[in-house]
Amino acid sequence: MMLVNRRRGEIVANLGGKDRCLCLTLGALAKLESAFAVGDLGALGERFSSGRLSARDLLTIIHAGLEGGGHTFTLDDVAEMQAEGGLAGYAAIVSELLAATFGPAEEN
Repeated sequence: MMLVNRRRGEIVANLGGKDRCLCLTLGALAKLESAFAVGDLGALGERFSSGRLSARDLLTIIHAGLEGGGHTFTLDDVAEMQAEGGLAGYAAIVSELLAATFGPAEEN
């Protein structure tokens, strides 16, 4: 199993049949602010906490997380990747990634 640093907001997700590191770095968050047309991180967090994310939203967030995790996939590459559990699997990946990024720091 791939090791990740949860304190940095990293998660592991199986996409396209391989475990991959995802992380919403500051650069990835800036891209998401632009993609979702919001002015700051607070507005981005509010947008995500609405519970109303489209398939395109899930794709955009996963793509940003993969880029933040050091991968160089295009948005089209990510759109072709399969996740275990289908739509529910994609939603679970996004939920875990957002929790790792915006949630409270984990205690050791």
